[in-house]
Amino acid sequence: MGENASFWESLIYAHPTCTTWKQEAEGSIYHLASILFVVGFMGGSGFFGLLYVFSLLGLGFLCSSVWAWLDVCAADIFSWNFILFAICFVQFIYVTYQVRSVSFDREFQELYSSLFQPLGISLTVYRKIVLCCDAEVVTLEKEHCYAMQGKTPIDKLSLLVSGRIRVTVDGEFLHYIFPLQFLDSPEWDSLRPTEEGIFQVTLTAETDCRYVAWRRKKLYLLFAKHRFISRLFSILIGSDIAEKLYALNDRVHVGKGFRYDIRLPNFYHVSLPETPPVQPSHHLQRASPRRKPTGVTNCSSFSTQ
Repeated sequence: MGENASFWESLIYAHPTCTTWKQEAEGSIYHLASILFVVGFMGGSGFFGLLYVFSLLGLGFLCSSVWAWLDVCAADIFSWNFILFAICFVQFIYVTYQVRSVSFDREFQELYSSLFQPLGISLTVYRKIVLCCDAEVVTLEKEHCYAMQGKTPIDKLSLLVSGRIRVTVDGEFLHYIFPLQFLDSPEWDSLRPTEEGIFQVTLTAETDCRYVAWRRKKLYLLFAKHRFISRLFSILIGSDIAEKLYALNDRVHVGKGFRYDIRLPNFYHVSLPETPPVQPSHHLQRASPRRKPTGVTNCSSFSTQ
């Protein structure tokens, strides 16, 4: 115990206390280094945040090294600051290399900025998603079909990048698919990983379209390796299906000018007690929201976009 006490006493009291303080301030290089440290520690996260932090901290340590060499003339202070400068420089080069290694083509970069970056998805995670689709954007010419009713198998998941897709069933228009929407999210959600199926609707390009496609089996393997990506796609697909359901809700109405609302099914029964009840449950429970709802008629005054 005595040895430990003497060690701490020697460590604390070995150096004489400051009896007099320097009246003059340190040179401008020292203050510049302190400012760089303060600003550098305000950096954020992610690749660009790391570049910001390491660049400013590196400059701060470099200024401290110059200050120690010219003003203080202390080899130990200079050595430590120069070592820290070298570490920041190496880290800056490493992060820069990572940023360059995850660069994408223009369309994938725009897709990241519009859809994935607002959700806080890092570039490294997005790179795994892009590699799963072989970093390829597919072109679909005008009036060509992406899927045909009763014929095309459900073997992939596609996201529209540009253009507009028309969805029909038995030749009747249902709704449009716009950029940043999935082409086959209802079909994807209606099947389990081991099940197979075919499209119950026809998807036709109304303009020249570009889309990204993930093969079904390959995407499920990615989900098995990365649960975070699986949850991400589950949220995106669920939101996309909800948008399609709302689009269908604007397409239908019941008799006497009342519009049928899939979000408030009980309101219709209260408003029209004399009308036979509508049974919407069949097309809401794990069925494709693109199917034409039974018990309702299309609004004759509906105008397509």
